[in-house]
Amino acid sequence: MLDKRISLSGISEEELLNLRICDLSLEIEGTWLEDCIKKLYTEIARKEIKFKPFCYLADEWLAPEQEPVVGIPFFLAHPALMKLENKMMLEVEGGTREWCMKLLRHETGHAINYAYRLYKKKKWLKTFGRFSLVYLDTYRFRPYSRSFVRHLEDYYAQYHPDEDFAETFSVWLTPDLDWRSLYQGWKALDKLMLVDELMNEIKDKEPLVKKGKEYWKASSLRIKLKNHYKRKKHFYAEDFPDFHDSNLKRIFVERNEENIKPTLACDMIKKYKKNILQSISNWTGEKKYVINDLLKAVTQRCKDLKLLSYESESLVILKISTYITALIMNYLYTGRLRGKK
Repeated sequence: MLDKRISLSGISEEELLNLRICDLSLEIEGTWLEDCIKKLYTEIARKEIKFKPFCYLADEWLAPEQEPVVGIPFFLAHPALMKLENKMMLEVEGGTREWCMKLLRHETGHAINYAYRLYKKKKWLKTFGRFSLVYLDTYRFRPYSRSFVRHLEDYYAQYHPDEDFAETFSVWLTPDLDWRSLYQGWKALDKLMLVDELMNEIKDKEPLVKKGKEYWKASSLRIKLKNHYKRKKHFYAEDFPDFHDSNLKRIFVERNEENIKPTLACDMIKKYKKNILQSISNWTGEKKYVINDLLKAVTQRCKDLKLLSYESESLVILKISTYITALIMNYLYTGRLRGKK
Protein backbone atom coordinates (compact mmCIF):
# COMPACT_ATOMS: atom_id res chain seq x y z
CA MET A 1 0.00 0.00 0.00
CA LEU A 2 1.32 3.44 -0.95
CA ASP A 3 2.12 5.86 1.85
CA LYS A 4 -0.23 8.81 1.25
CA ARG A 5 0.90 10.81 4.27
CA ILE A 6 1.78 14.44 3.60
CA SER A 7 5.27 15.60 4.47
CA LEU A 8 5.11 18.86 6.41
CA SER A 9 8.84 19.51 6.12
CA GLY A 10 9.58 22.49 3.89
CA ILE A 11 5.90 23.20 3.18
CA SER A 12 4.94 26.88 3.00
CA GLU A 13 2.57 28.46 5.48
CA GLU A 14 0.02 29.13 2.75
CA GLU A 15 0.09 25.50 1.64
CA LEU A 16 -0.17 24.31 5.21
CA LEU A 17 -3.20 26.50 5.94
CA ASN A 18 -4.99 25.06 2.92
CA LEU A 19 -4.66 21.49 4.18
CA ARG A 20 -7.45 19.74 6.04
CA ILE A 21 -6.57 18.49 9.52
CA CYS A 22 -7.53 14.95 8.56
CA ASP A 23 -5.05 15.05 5.66
CA LEU A 24 -2.09 15.74 7.95
CA SER A 25 -1.94 12.04 8.88
CA LEU A 26 -0.58 12.78 12.32
CA GLU A 27 0.34 10.19 14.95
CA ILE A 28 1.47 10.32 18.56
CA GLU A 29 3.89 7.45 18.04
CA GLY A 30 7.43 8.66 17.49
CA THR A 31 6.83 12.18 18.82
CA TRP A 32 7.77 13.81 22.13
CA LEU A 33 4.16 13.30 23.21
CA GLU A 34 4.78 9.57 23.42
CA ASP A 35 7.35 10.13 26.18
CA CYS A 36 4.95 12.42 28.07
CA ILE A 37 2.20 9.79 27.94
CA LYS A 38 4.61 7.10 29.17
CA LYS A 39 5.55 9.37 32.08
CA LEU A 40 1.87 9.88 32.86
CA TYR A 41 1.25 6.13 32.89
CA THR A 42 4.22 5.67 35.23
CA GLU A 43 2.80 8.25 37.64
CA ILE A 44 -0.57 6.48 37.60
CA ALA A 45 1.02 3.06 38.11
CA ARG A 46 2.94 4.33 41.15
CA LYS A 47 -0.42 5.14 42.70
CA GLU A 48 -1.49 1.53 42.05
CA ILE A 49 -4.31 2.58 39.74
CA LYS A 50 -4.99 0.06 37.00
CA PHE A 51 -6.74 2.40 34.61
CA LYS A 52 -4.63 4.26 32.06
CA PRO A 53 -6.60 6.54 29.74
CA PHE A 54 -6.22 6.05 26.01
CA CYS A 55 -4.73 9.19 24.44
CA TYR A 56 -5.44 10.37 20.91
CA LEU A 57 -4.98 13.47 18.76
CA ALA A 58 -7.94 15.84 18.76
CA ASP A 59 -8.62 19.48 17.90
CA GLU A 60 -7.86 20.63 21.47
CA TRP A 61 -7.12 19.42 24.99
CA LEU A 62 -10.14 17.53 26.21
CA ALA A 63 -11.70 14.53 27.87
CA PRO A 64 -15.15 14.19 26.27
CA GLU A 65 -17.86 14.20 28.94
CA GLN A 66 -18.28 10.75 30.50
CA GLU A 67 -15.77 9.25 28.05
CA PRO A 68 -12.62 7.84 29.73
CA VAL A 69 -10.18 9.03 27.03
CA VAL A 70 -7.83 11.98 26.65
CA GLY A 71 -7.63 14.20 23.58
CA ILE A 72 -4.35 15.99 22.83
CA PRO A 73 -4.20 18.92 20.36
CA PHE A 74 -3.04 17.77 16.94
CA PHE A 75 -0.60 20.67 16.56
CA LEU A 76 1.64 19.23 19.29
CA ALA A 77 2.45 16.26 17.04
CA HIS A 78 4.64 18.21 14.60
CA PRO A 79 7.12 21.13 14.95
CA ALA A 80 5.71 22.90 11.87
CA LEU A 81 2.22 22.85 13.36
CA MET A 82 3.49 24.08 16.73
CA LYS A 83 5.18 26.98 14.93
CA LEU A 84 1.94 27.79 13.10
CA GLU A 85 -0.09 27.57 16.31
CA ASN A 86 2.28 30.00 18.00
CA LYS A 87 1.98 32.48 15.14
CA MET A 88 -1.79 32.25 14.97
CA MET A 89 -2.61 32.09 18.70
CA LEU A 90 0.49 33.72 20.22
CA GLU A 91 1.15 30.62 22.33
CA VAL A 92 1.26 26.82 22.08
CA GLU A 93 -0.92 25.36 24.81
CA GLY A 94 0.98 22.44 26.32
CA GLY A 95 3.99 23.19 24.14
CA THR A 96 6.59 22.38 26.81
CA ARG A 97 7.01 19.08 28.62
CA GLU A 98 6.13 20.62 32.00
CA TRP A 99 3.00 22.29 30.62
CA CYS A 100 2.03 19.18 28.69
CA MET A 101 2.28 17.03 31.82
CA LYS A 102 0.08 19.45 33.76
CA LEU A 103 -2.61 19.22 31.10
CA LEU A 104 -2.28 15.44 30.79
CA ARG A 105 -2.81 15.07 34.54
CA HIS A 106 -5.82 17.35 34.37
CA GLU A 107 -7.50 15.46 31.52
CA THR A 108 -6.63 12.17 33.23
CA GLY A 109 -8.53 13.42 36.27
CA HIS A 110 -11.62 13.70 34.07
CA ALA A 111 -11.00 10.30 32.48
CA ILE A 112 -10.62 8.53 35.84
CA ASN A 113 -13.72 10.31 37.13
CA TYR A 114 -15.68 8.90 34.17
CA ALA A 115 -14.02 5.47 34.14
CA TYR A 116 -14.98 4.74 37.75
CA ARG A 117 -18.12 6.94 37.77
CA LEU A 118 -16.83 8.72 40.84
CA TYR A 119 -19.10 11.68 40.13
CA LYS A 120 -22.08 9.56 41.15
CA LYS A 121 -20.80 9.01 44.68
CA LYS A 122 -22.54 10.99 47.43
CA LYS A 123 -19.27 12.17 48.96
CA TRP A 124 -18.08 13.41 45.55
CA LEU A 125 -21.29 15.41 45.13
CA LYS A 126 -21.11 16.75 48.67
CA THR A 127 -17.52 17.93 48.22
CA PHE A 128 -17.39 19.12 44.61
CA GLY A 129 -21.02 19.88 43.77
CA ARG A 130 -23.46 18.79 41.09
CA PHE A 131 -21.77 17.12 38.13
CA SER A 132 -24.88 17.90 36.06
CA LEU A 133 -24.33 21.66 36.21
CA VAL A 134 -24.33 23.17 32.71
CA TYR A 135 -20.97 24.31 31.37
CA LEU A 136 -20.97 27.98 30.41
CA ASP A 137 -18.69 29.55 27.79
CA THR A 138 -17.00 31.56 30.53
CA TYR A 139 -16.79 31.72 34.29
CA ARG A 140 -16.04 34.28 36.95
CA PHE A 141 -13.46 33.31 39.52
CA ARG A 142 -12.32 34.48 42.95
CA PRO A 143 -8.53 34.73 42.74
CA TYR A 144 -7.98 34.69 46.49
CA SER A 145 -10.23 31.75 47.30
CA ARG A 146 -8.63 28.94 49.28
CA SER A 147 -11.48 26.56 48.54
CA PHE A 148 -9.81 25.48 45.30
CA VAL A 149 -6.38 24.17 44.37
CA ARG A 150 -4.22 26.14 41.95
CA HIS A 151 -2.87 24.02 39.14
CA LEU A 152 -3.68 25.41 35.69
CA GLU A 153 -3.87 29.14 34.98
CA ASP A 154 -7.01 31.26 35.24
CA TYR A 155 -8.15 29.50 38.43
CA TYR A 156 -9.63 26.75 36.29
CA ALA A 157 -10.79 24.69 39.28
CA GLN A 158 -13.54 27.27 39.80
CA TYR A 159 -15.09 26.70 36.37
CA HIS A 160 -17.24 23.63 37.15
CA PRO A 161 -17.40 20.79 39.74
CA ASP A 162 -15.89 18.40 37.19
CA GLU A 163 -12.99 20.81 36.60
CA ASP A 164 -12.58 21.24 40.34
CA PHE A 165 -12.14 17.49 40.70
CA ALA A 166 -9.76 17.25 37.72
CA GLU A 167 -7.60 20.06 39.08
CA THR A 168 -7.58 18.56 42.58
CA PHE A 169 -6.65 15.16 41.13
CA SER A 170 -3.82 16.80 39.16
CA VAL A 171 -2.30 18.25 42.32
CA TRP A 172 -2.72 14.88 44.08
CA LEU A 173 -0.98 13.04 41.20
CA THR A 174 1.93 15.45 40.71
CA PRO A 175 5.16 13.66 41.75
CA ASP A 176 7.15 15.00 44.70
CA LEU A 177 4.48 17.56 45.58
CA ASP A 178 3.76 17.71 49.30
CA TRP A 179 0.15 18.82 48.89
CA ARG A 180 -0.68 18.23 52.54
CA SER A 181 1.79 20.91 53.60
CA LEU A 182 1.20 23.16 50.60
CA TYR A 183 -2.55 23.39 51.23
CA GLN A 184 -2.48 23.27 55.02
CA GLY A 185 -5.20 25.55 56.37
CA TRP A 186 -7.04 25.69 53.03
CA LYS A 187 -10.55 24.33 52.48
CA ALA A 188 -9.08 22.81 49.31
CA LEU A 189 -7.23 20.33 51.54
CA ASP A 190 -10.55 18.59 52.27
CA LYS A 191 -10.94 18.02 48.55
CA LEU A 192 -7.43 16.64 48.27
CA MET A 193 -8.09 14.29 51.17
CA LEU A 194 -11.26 13.06 49.44
CA VAL A 195 -9.38 12.44 46.20
CA ASP A 196 -6.79 10.49 48.18
CA GLU A 197 -9.60 8.46 49.76
CA LEU A 198 -11.30 7.80 46.41
CA MET A 199 -8.04 6.75 44.76
CA ASN A 200 -7.37 4.31 47.60
CA GLU A 201 -10.82 2.83 47.02
CA ILE A 202 -10.16 2.13 43.33
CA LYS A 203 -6.63 0.79 43.79
CA ASP A 204 -6.09 -2.35 41.72
CA LYS A 205 -9.74 -2.27 40.59
CA GLU A 206 -10.82 -2.51 36.98
CA PRO A 207 -12.69 0.57 35.69
CA LEU A 208 -16.45 0.39 35.25
CA VAL A 209 -16.12 2.02 31.82
CA LYS A 210 -13.06 0.73 29.98
CA LYS A 211 -13.47 2.27 26.54
CA GLY A 212 -14.61 5.67 25.37
CA LYS A 213 -15.53 7.42 22.15
CA GLU A 214 -12.84 9.60 20.57
CA TYR A 215 -14.75 12.80 19.83
CA TRP A 216 -13.22 15.51 17.61
CA LYS A 217 -10.51 13.12 16.49
CA ALA A 218 -7.92 14.83 14.29
CA SER A 219 -8.02 12.11 11.64
CA SER A 220 -11.72 12.77 11.06
CA LEU A 221 -11.67 16.60 11.04
CA ARG A 222 -12.26 17.76 7.48
CA ILE A 223 -11.88 21.45 8.22
CA LYS A 224 -8.96 23.29 6.62
CA LEU A 225 -6.38 24.76 8.94
CA LYS A 226 -7.14 28.30 7.77
CA ASN A 227 -10.80 27.91 8.74
CA HIS A 228 -9.89 26.17 11.98
CA TYR A 229 -7.82 29.18 13.01
CA LYS A 230 -10.43 31.64 11.80
CA ARG A 231 -12.93 30.08 14.22
CA LYS A 232 -10.41 29.77 17.02
CA LYS A 233 -9.20 33.38 16.75
CA HIS A 234 -12.78 34.63 16.71
CA PHE A 235 -13.58 32.76 19.92
CA TYR A 236 -10.44 33.98 21.69
CA ALA A 237 -10.51 37.49 20.17
CA GLU A 238 -10.41 39.33 23.49
CA ASP A 239 -7.23 37.50 24.49
CA PHE A 240 -5.28 39.13 21.64
CA PRO A 241 -3.36 42.40 22.10
CA ASP A 242 -5.21 44.12 19.23
CA PHE A 243 -8.68 43.46 20.72
CA HIS A 244 -9.02 47.09 21.86
CA ASP A 245 -7.32 48.76 18.89
CA SER A 246 -10.27 49.89 16.81
CA ASN A 247 -12.09 51.40 19.80
CA LEU A 248 -9.01 53.09 21.24
CA LYS A 249 -8.30 54.69 17.88
CA ARG A 250 -11.76 56.25 18.02
CA ILE A 251 -10.88 57.88 21.34
CA PHE A 252 -7.26 58.82 20.60
CA VAL A 253 -5.12 59.59 17.55
CA GLU A 254 -2.02 57.90 16.23
CA ARG A 255 0.06 60.89 15.10
CA ASN A 256 0.79 64.53 15.79
CA GLU A 257 -1.41 66.52 13.40
CA GLU A 258 -1.27 69.99 14.95
CA ASN A 259 1.14 72.40 16.53
CA ILE A 260 -0.57 71.82 19.88
CA LYS A 261 1.48 69.56 22.11
CA PRO A 262 -0.46 66.30 22.58
CA THR A 263 -0.67 64.13 25.67
CA LEU A 264 0.24 60.47 25.62
CA ALA A 265 -2.95 58.44 26.11
CA CYS A 266 -1.24 55.95 28.42
CA ASP A 267 0.00 58.76 30.68
CA MET A 268 -3.47 60.28 30.93
CA ILE A 269 -5.06 56.95 31.90
CA LYS A 270 -2.35 56.31 34.49
CA LYS A 271 -2.89 59.77 35.97
CA TYR A 272 -6.59 59.16 36.56
CA LYS A 273 -6.47 55.40 37.04
CA LYS A 274 -7.61 55.42 40.68
CA ASN A 275 -10.55 57.69 39.91
CA ILE A 276 -11.62 55.60 36.91
CA LEU A 277 -11.25 52.40 38.88
CA GLN A 278 -13.26 53.64 41.85
CA SER A 279 -16.02 55.17 39.74
CA ILE A 280 -16.56 52.11 37.54
CA SER A 281 -16.46 49.80 40.55
CA ASN A 282 -19.07 51.91 42.34
CA TRP A 283 -21.50 52.05 39.43
CA THR A 284 -21.11 48.49 38.07
CA GLY A 285 -20.54 46.63 41.35
CA GLU A 286 -17.67 44.73 39.74
CA LYS A 287 -14.60 43.74 41.74
CA LYS A 288 -11.72 46.18 41.45
CA TYR A 289 -9.21 43.50 40.41
CA VAL A 290 -11.23 42.73 37.26
CA ILE A 291 -11.44 46.41 36.28
CA ASN A 292 -7.78 46.92 37.17
CA ASP A 293 -6.65 44.09 34.88
CA LEU A 294 -8.69 45.58 32.05
CA LEU A 295 -7.27 49.06 32.64
CA LYS A 296 -3.74 47.64 32.57
CA ALA A 297 -4.39 45.98 29.21
CA VAL A 298 -5.90 49.16 27.74
CA THR A 299 -3.06 51.33 29.07
CA GLN A 300 -0.42 49.00 27.68
CA ARG A 301 -2.11 48.94 24.28
CA CYS A 302 -2.23 52.73 24.19
CA LYS A 303 1.49 52.72 24.94
CA ASP A 304 2.26 50.11 22.26
CA LEU A 305 0.31 52.06 19.63
CA LYS A 306 1.75 55.40 20.85
CA LEU A 307 -1.73 56.90 20.93
CA LEU A 308 -2.11 60.63 21.57
CA SER A 309 -4.82 63.00 22.72
CA TYR A 310 -5.55 66.65 21.92
CA GLU A 311 -8.84 66.86 23.82
CA SER A 312 -9.37 68.03 27.37
CA GLU A 313 -8.55 65.57 30.11
CA SER A 314 -12.11 65.56 31.39
CA LEU A 315 -13.53 64.61 27.97
CA VAL A 316 -10.96 61.88 27.37
CA ILE A 317 -11.46 60.36 30.82
CA LEU A 318 -15.22 60.40 30.22
CA LYS A 319 -14.74 58.52 26.94
CA ILE A 320 -12.31 55.94 28.31
CA SER A 321 -14.46 55.41 31.41
CA THR A 322 -17.51 54.85 29.22
CA TYR A 323 -15.59 52.35 27.10
CA ILE A 324 -14.33 50.40 30.13
CA THR A 325 -17.79 50.46 31.70
CA ALA A 326 -19.33 49.02 28.52
CA LEU A 327 -16.80 46.17 28.56
CA ILE A 328 -17.43 45.48 32.23
CA MET A 329 -21.20 45.40 31.73
CA ASN A 330 -20.73 42.92 28.89
CA TYR A 331 -18.62 40.83 31.24
CA LEU A 332 -21.21 41.00 34.00
CA TYR A 333 -24.04 39.81 31.78
CA THR A 334 -22.29 37.44 29.36
CA GLY A 335 -18.94 36.55 30.93
CA ARG A 336 -17.17 38.03 27.90
CA LEU A 337 -15.85 41.55 27.35
CA ARG A 338 -17.33 41.78 23.89
CA GLY A 339 -20.76 40.52 24.90
CA LYS A 340 -22.35 37.82 22.77
CA LYS A 341 -20.13 35.95 20.37
